Amino acid sequence: MSFVEFGARMQNVQRYLPWVLSIYIALIFLQSLAFKFQSAPESIYIFQTIEDWIGLAFFEPGMRYLIGVAEFIVSVLVLIPATRIIGAIGALAVITGALFFHLFSPLGIFVQGDPTLFIMAVGVFLSAAGLLYLLQENFEDLMKDIGLR
Repeated sequence: MSFVEFGARMQNVQRYLPWVLSIYIALIFLQSLAFKFQSAPESIYIFQTIEDWIGLAFFEPGMRYLIGVAEFIVSVLVLIPATRIIGAIGALAVITGALFFHLFSPLGIFVQGDPTLFIMAVGVFLSAAGLLYLLQENFEDLMKDIGLR
């Protein structure tokens, strides 16, 4: 493979990888929020476990619905190229909270004996971090636009 061919392939990766990562984030969040809004037993179990651990009476169902709304907003933002960077930051914020509770609360990595939710959360975290890396020029522009640079 010549350098020209390699360069062309890398351009394709740079063009399509943000879409792949964005779609993954949106699919995971949209699937998750459906469980939250339908009051699925597993979703109630998760938020009730966290409520019992931290002692905040409003966590279930209040935070379950609030997180669902945040996941919906992030899903929309990450799919629109002009707002993708904001969506990636939001996804990273939401999923960091989820990972915190998986790692440091009684919820654990194996929720009701199944690690799937934790694995998907790690995937969203890596996808959002990857988007921020790929869009770092946009990130610098955003920081200037909001007066932080």
